[in-house]
Amino acid sequence: MPHPHWPLFDLVVRTPRITVRYLDDALGDELAALAAQGVHDPEFMPFMLPWTDVPSPELERNALRWYWRCRAETGPDSWNLQFAVFEGDELVGTTVALADRFPIVRVFETGSWLGRRFQGRGIGTEMRIATLHLGFLGLDAVTATTGAFHDNAASLGVTRKLGYETNGVALHDRRGERAHSNRFLMTRDHFLAHVRRDDVQIDGDEPVRDFLGITRTGV
Repeated sequence: MPHPHWPLFDLVVRTPRITVRYLDDALGDELAALAAQGVHDPEFMPFMLPWTDVPSPELERNALRWYWRCRAETGPDSWNLQFAVFEGDELVGTTVALADRFPIVRVFETGSWLGRRFQGRGIGTEMRIATLHLGFLGLDAVTATTGAFHDNAASLGVTRKLGYETNGVALHDRRGERAHSNRFLMTRDHFLAHVRRDDVQIDGDEPVRDFLGITRTGV
């Protein structure tokens, strides 16, 4: 049944390979369990916030707290949309889109992770493409941004493959040591000319735009 009071629950992006669904509580439980099985080599930290350093079951509990917090704080001024990603019927990871003051500035950020056993198969690229379609075509963005630590080869590989422009660096405390991340951006024109595909379907975006205060005339 449709969710008129929280239309994000009906938001779905489909490609021939993956399905991207907004997280409800059941999907959040499944995603937290997948994260506890491993997201990266324990010797390497790809995340700005080292949430995977926490042991189970606190990792799963923290994940659920985060999903609930993102949902509760969603509104036109700020949103962090959390999605479950499926390859066929199998949950493989998550992709996110986040923004502040989006109805005015039209800029959104992407992020993602895959369960370790699903990595190295090109799913990460497909996830990024699906999320970019949602931001640019579903929500009428003008710019997408992303970033990754300088030694996160997998994430940087996806970013460079899709033709992002470099957009500076940022310094971080990573497990008590200074590390830098590379920043990137993609313009709407680049997306439309080089990334947009005809086989990506977005369902439920009209009510979501209204929910988030996004007008079609703002692009």
